[in-house]
Amino acid sequence: MSDNHRPKTPAWPPRSAPRLFVGQTIAQGEAVRIEGNQAHYLARVMRVGEGDIVILCDDVTGEWATKVIAAGKRDVVLEPIELLRMREDVPDLWLCPALLKKDRFDLVLEKATELGAGRIRPVLTTRCVADKLNPERALSVVTEAAEQCARTALPALDAPVKLDALLADWPQGRALFFADELGGEAPAAAFARHAGPAALLIGPEGGFTEAERAAIRAHPQAHAISLGPRILRGETAAITALSLWMAIAGDWPRA
Repeated sequence: MSDNHRPKTPAWPPRSAPRLFVGQTIAQGEAVRIEGNQAHYLARVMRVGEGDIVILCDDVTGEWATKVIAAGKRDVVLEPIELLRMREDVPDLWLCPALLKKDRFDLVLEKATELGAGRIRPVLTTRCVADKLNPERALSVVTEAAEQCARTALPALDAPVKLDALLADWPQGRALFFADELGGEAPAAAFARHAGPAALLIGPEGGFTEAERAAIRAHPQAHAISLGPRILRGETAAITALSLWMAIAGDWPRA
């Protein structure tokens, strides 16, 4: 039989296998029980049955291929088969975006996760339209984004903090790049000169006030960067800055 007519070996694990993050640390020989909305998704939406493969991540050990050993109306039980990937080494980059309206901030959370942010620290500024963040909703958004983009590590997600508190408690040794609509250094030059742990500070609708901008610029670890000649929305600025950092100083060059 010619090679062209030989049956192809099925992909392992199957590319169509559902992918979920779970709260339980996964270990060989220890069954994983899925309940609630995730069980409904697997059993009713994806229609998994006994013997089907599901990819699970636990944000501790990494990514596992698991096999369904029981699928009921209220829970799905899976057996870990193989550790496919260790938990990834996420670039040491924080995104510090000012809170935006709910749908726009959901977009920031989603894209920050997809682009590889290690931590998301929402910031409250004078011109923020929103002043609260639903932690359960935010965690759901980043978890679904991580599942979709095949991350094996969830970004840390902090509660919102006021800008003055963020600056006062800023850790030594971490560069703070802030997108200043009034102008700043070219990102490539700034990121290259200040390598190492970093963060991106993005303003709200309407930008930073003059007092806030002065306080940021006075911080010893702050570096103003320009994101181009046009005024960007908060969510656009966050996505742009993240993409630039990942391409210049993050893990994209190693891909």
